[in-house]
Amino acid sequence: MFISVEISYYPLENNYNQPVSEFIEGLNQMADINTEVGSMSTVVTGEYRKVMDALDALMSQSFENYSSVFNLKISNTCPV
Repeated sequence: MFISVEISYYPLENNYNQPVSEFIEGLNQMADINTEVGSMSTVVTGEYRKVMDALDALMSQSFENYSSVFNLKISNTCPV
């Protein structure tokens, strides 16, 4: 199943650019998912399990390293 996830990431850090850059760099290194970075959110598309596994790994890492808030919108009604 193909999904689309719109992510807004809000690190609760004075230097918020560092955690955001690390998160996006991690997404860009993941195989078999597509990442489109916008000014207020990032859209990740791909097969459900691959996208969710990537998000699980990267969000967990972000939570371990930074105080963080993630806002996610997940949809399976996107074109293949």
